Amino acid sequence: MFFVYIFNKFAAENYAMRKKLLLSLFISLITILRLTAQTNCKITGQVKDVNGKALASATIMLFHSPDSILIKTKMTDIKGGYEMEVSKSGKYYITVSSAGYEKKSSALFSVGNDKNDIAVPLILLSPANKYMDGVTVTGSYTKPVIEVSAGKTVFNVENSINATGSNAFELLQKSPGVVTDKDDNIIIKGKNGVRIYIDERPTEMSSDDLPNYLRSINSADIESIEIISSPSAQYDASGNAGIVNIKLKKNKRAGFNGSVSLGLNYGKSFKTPEALSLNYRNKKINLFSNYSVFWGNRQSNLFIYRQQSDSVYNQVNQLNIKGWVHNIKAGADFFLTSKSTIGFIFTGNFNNNSNITKGYTLIGPIGGNSIDSLYASNTIPGHVKNIDYNINYRFADSAGHTLGIDADYGIYTNDKTSSQPNYYYDIKADNFLYSNIYWDSTNTTINIYTAKLDYETPFEKGKLGFGGKISYVTTNNVYNFYNVIITPQLDSTQSNVFKYTENVNAAYVNYNTTLNKKWAVQGGLRVENTFSNGQLTRLDAVVTPDDSVKRNYTDLFPSASITYTANNDNAFNLSFSRRIDRPNYKYLNPFEVKIDELTYEKGNAFLLPQYTNTIELTHTFKNKFNTTISYSHVKDFSAEIIDTTEITHDYITEANLASQDIFNINFALPFQVTKWWNIFANINAYHSSYKGNANTGTMNVSLSLTSYSLNAQQTFTFAHNYTGELTGYYDGPSVWEGTFKSSAIGGVDIGVRKKLLHNKADVKLSCTDLFNTMHWRGISNYNGAYLNASGNWESHQIKFNFTYHFGNSQIKQSGEHQTGSEDENKRTNTTEGLGGN
Repeated sequence: MFFVYIFNKFAAENYAMRKKLLLSLFISLITILRLTAQTNCKITGQVKDVNGKALASATIMLFHSPDSILIKTKMTDIKGGYEMEVSKSGKYYITVSSAGYEKKSSALFSVGNDKNDIAVPLILLSPANKYMDGVTVTGSYTKPVIEVSAGKTVFNVENSINATGSNAFELLQKSPGVVTDKDDNIIIKGKNGVRIYIDERPTEMSSDDLPNYLRSINSADIESIEIISSPSAQYDASGNAGIVNIKLKKNKRAGFNGSVSLGLNYGKSFKTPEALSLNYRNKKINLFSNYSVFWGNRQSNLFIYRQQSDSVYNQVNQLNIKGWVHNIKAGADFFLTSKSTIGFIFTGNFNNNSNITKGYTLIGPIGGNSIDSLYASNTIPGHVKNIDYNINYRFADSAGHTLGIDADYGIYTNDKTSSQPNYYYDIKADNFLYSNIYWDSTNTTINIYTAKLDYETPFEKGKLGFGGKISYVTTNNVYNFYNVIITPQLDSTQSNVFKYTENVNAAYVNYNTTLNKKWAVQGGLRVENTFSNGQLTRLDAVVTPDDSVKRNYTDLFPSASITYTANNDNAFNLSFSRRIDRPNYKYLNPFEVKIDELTYEKGNAFLLPQYTNTIELTHTFKNKFNTTISYSHVKDFSAEIIDTTEITHDYITEANLASQDIFNINFALPFQVTKWWNIFANINAYHSSYKGNANTGTMNVSLSLTSYSLNAQQTFTFAHNYTGELTGYYDGPSVWEGTFKSSAIGGVDIGVRKKLLHNKADVKLSCTDLFNTMHWRGISNYNGAYLNASGNWESHQIKFNFTYHFGNSQIKQSGEHQTGSEDENKRTNTTEGLGGN
């Protein structure tokens, strides 16, 4: 309860006091770092090929015997040498791997209580050859497209052919266990509330803006997508379905190097994704930069059939988003010593697109012919900027002490104007009846300030980690509505300014240890104090009770896991976690906003956060086949509902239902059919049930459904540097937002790659949604309104890409440490990482 006391105080004091507490925590951790330093046994050696050439950047893995527990990982320096330390006596051995060479292990050696240094005999590696149809192909190791472990799935985008020319949102739609609904909400294993991270930094955007931002990230900029269903206490507690971390590419090669990528996509029209990377690295500095640009027109269709009261509304819309998207990432790492690094990173997304919607709605009585029609169009030119500045410090020594400090400032701006002319016609007489023409403008500015500190140290035969984080977010949303008769006239009754601030102060402690060769445990506790303030100012000066809402609450978020290794073929992992989803500012704004002539949107100032408890059991067979069973209970489940109190209009709002319960089972099955054919299959099934009412008790919800999804990724390695990829995905019927039942959807992607110019260039050709089957449909019959919605997008495309790599191709040497955006190592106690989130 110590952390609860500290951070209750933290929230109550002023900003200056918070800075003093953070500085005190930093000084305390530096002191601990010095006090816990200890003398260890030093292990040294060298790696060469059979011709006596030193092998730089070979991977050295130190294992304990006889339980084969991985202790540490290193990479050889330019002379093929390596050095690492251990603190425990016992027997050990080393395995060595390097691209294009056979893997090899050393003989056992003993570390005694005297801690004398050990010199491992010289290890010689032989070239690795793959034989296929009588043709010899010299190969190098590449990561599989999909990797699965307990609580985590990694989609290695840079190794996927079919990912070429796609964007981050499209890649998520095809990731194992992930589906998207009609409103582009991301759902993982039946749960919404996914938190999206970019390079370990959470995004702060509305549910409307986030999908558009993800669509602006080119696959050429992405290294991998990590789907983490059970994050440890080191991560923010937000995201009841877990987190998705999109890792952007970063330089890992010595010297000057780079790449240029040219692409051309065609669906309904041509699109051009291009990318450029320039980098330089030596022993003192690492400079990296990535730039990508996308130009094109993305088309989609939306069909909504609605029965309400005694009328039918049959709506047909065609949407086009066209324009430019620019993405920039640039930074520098300065290697102060062999143990410490300071880095700077700039990330920018600049989106200049116009969203043009054209459609018509037929209006008539149920069972009769349409009597009126509404023709409408909507043009929304938008200018969106998403910028982040980061400074970070990393310290790591061979004894296992790590320290990470990050400070970020982010700014998100979205300036949009909308022109919406609506024309009504009498169908029978073909007469113009009347028109409603209006404009609106929405200007949103979000400022994000974060500072965090993470420390990890060996403690009692395990690793102890703890740290803290401060985040402060301010949102200013200005909405102006204009009626157009001859000239635009500001309508003060439909205009407002909504300001929202949120301050989250957090601290955590986490400990993991291996008890013996069969048992390992991990446990953590995170405490988060949240203070939020929403303030609505209506331009007509009308004041209502929900215009100002303040909240101040503190929550505990425990997480724990137990791993049992029964034998070499079977291992079990049992985990528990508690998480939270705080409402987005958009859902808290109580003002009514006109989306179109028939639909309004209104926030709920009293919307509560939803809490999720999840228990998960994973069985791993032969270190590669994973079966996971989980149960989740969501309290105060938040869903989008339709209020039909107005006869001819719908109000879309967000409300807390009573609960959501989800039972899930997932199978991850990698197969090597032959030396040249690999398959990764993921099968997921879940049963979800929703029960409760929306606030007043008059809008009852009782809905349950069993659904499933299938994903199969096949890769083929052929002679003459050809590789192929075939991907199939299928999502069964599911539930969206607690009230919509969706139909099944699926598709097939196919692609081929050819390496050229001594593997410095490659050409990729792919076809996404080969049979053009990615059409969605959902039905809702709730609160007096029946809706049958369907649609499609430009999922069927031919994509061509040419990439050329230039400069030095040597991977970074040992001792050149990763920076704050690369912290995958901190999630395990078996590798040397420098911390992160």
